[in-house]
Amino acid sequence: MIHIPDIANATAIQILFSVLSIITLATAFLAIYSKKPMHNAIYLVICFTSISGHYLLLNAQFLAFVNLIVYVGAIMILMLFTIMLMNLNNENEVHKPRITRLGAIVVFCLMCLVLIAIFRNSKPIADGSYEVTGEDYQSIKVLGKLLLNEYMVPFEFASVLLLVAMIGAVLLSKKEKLEK
Repeated sequence: MIHIPDIANATAIQILFSVLSIITLATAFLAIYSKKPMHNAIYLVICFTSISGHYLLLNAQFLAFVNLIVYVGAIMILMLFTIMLMNLNNENEVHKPRITRLGAIVVFCLMCLVLIAIFRNSKPIADGSYEVTGEDYQSIKVLGKLLLNEYMVPFEFASVLLLVAMIGAVLLSKKEKLEK
């Protein structure tokens, strides 16, 4: 069973981790549940930023700053431009039915229960040490080799997916402008 320390005995890192976790979960839920696309994008920016804070707590500075640059900087700006091009803030759009929103809440709660069950059943390492493989994943050289050798195909799939999404958004917005 996981021991949850009292707030009076908690270290600054534990308090910061708890605050970042609450922010991450709350903004992820709000991004799913919010009706307005611009609010969704803002909630996702906050969520990605707090995830970068988690990376900093894990002493993965490179990963934290890459997350900020790629997700918060590039992808969210791309999403905002897509939302603005498609003009999704119209009030005449059909909103999601209540059953869809209720389904999202149920799935969110079930995922939280599964994560709580996993954490409760996990066993901490007795002596507090971790296995060390000797590989320094903080090194940009090691990360580059790993990304471009073992994970080359998923990396390329992600880039093609983003490109297709951007082209699709532009084509949809142009198609709507031509119909008007």
